[in-house]
Amino acid sequence: MSFFAILLALVLEQARPLKTHNLVFTTIGRWAAWVARTFDAGTRQQAWITWGIAVIGPALLSMLVHWGLEFGLGWFMAVLWNVALLYLTLGFRQFSHHFTGIREALENSEENKARELLAEWQQVQVGQIPRSEIVRHVIEYSMVAAHRHVFGVFFWYAVLSIIGLGPVGAVVYRLTEFVQRKWPMSANPNTVSSEVLCAVAARAWVAMDWLPSRMTALGFAIVGSFEEAMDGWRNHAQNFPEDNDGVILAATAGAINIRLGGASLQSSDDDSAVSSDSSSTPGRSPEIAHFAQVVGLVWRTVIMWLVLVALLTMANLVG
Repeated sequence: MSFFAILLALVLEQARPLKTHNLVFTTIGRWAAWVARTFDAGTRQQAWITWGIAVIGPALLSMLVHWGLEFGLGWFMAVLWNVALLYLTLGFRQFSHHFTGIREALENSEENKARELLAEWQQVQVGQIPRSEIVRHVIEYSMVAAHRHVFGVFFWYAVLSIIGLGPVGAVVYRLTEFVQRKWPMSANPNTVSSEVLCAVAARAWVAMDWLPSRMTALGFAIVGSFEEAMDGWRNHAQNFPEDNDGVILAATAGAINIRLGGASLQSSDDDSAVSSDSSSTPGRSPEIAHFAQVVGLVWRTVIMWLVLVALLTMANLVG
């Protein structure tokens, strides 16, 4: 079931991408804000209870619906429910339009437009960063987004499908990422969350994403330049053991021999345009031609994991 659900969801998402502002995402945002306002008392224990209500609650509901459909209407309806959940939680088209727009602007030598699109996408200040830095930031943001929107969901859904809890894995991963990103936005009048709750959400996200991020990095290494990707991953992990996004970017840099890392962009609310420099990976300076290599790297990894899940599914059926 997991292979067909993932495949159908990816095909459906490519054919009919989900709109950014849709009823489901809006409802989830209101749910997370309501839970924070209602249950957050500023203590660590209450923060974990608040996080559990916001994340585990919807996941259990999705699983109850799955069981109800499977035992009441048959496995086919359960598969359709899984496809619907994956359509909402997994997909490239939820972010790829930003990547495409900036790439087209750079290809047309419209660097100012590319900077505006990058600033709008990530809500950051870009100033007058050079062309190569625009490319670098777009690649970094896109690879992290590909992991969070595709590979992370893919991993938890496929792994927990082994014990029949695939929907729980997909929903928990997606909501864990969502609340750690939305709750700290104290400037939003609809979101009132304490520092303790934000810290708990961030800690839960690091734990939830630790293994998927390393599986994504491993996938990039397998379909790219393996030795260089593993070296980049190992060197980064030694200095930043809990930096999940950094592991992905280090593996990406090694897999296609590109230089990533360095000065990062700051939120639009900050006064400065960039933060202090961080270490960069070895490799070639980012160029527009690297966009195609990045897209190829991601799709090869998707195909590799799909083939692996298909083989495991066939082995289970034969066994």
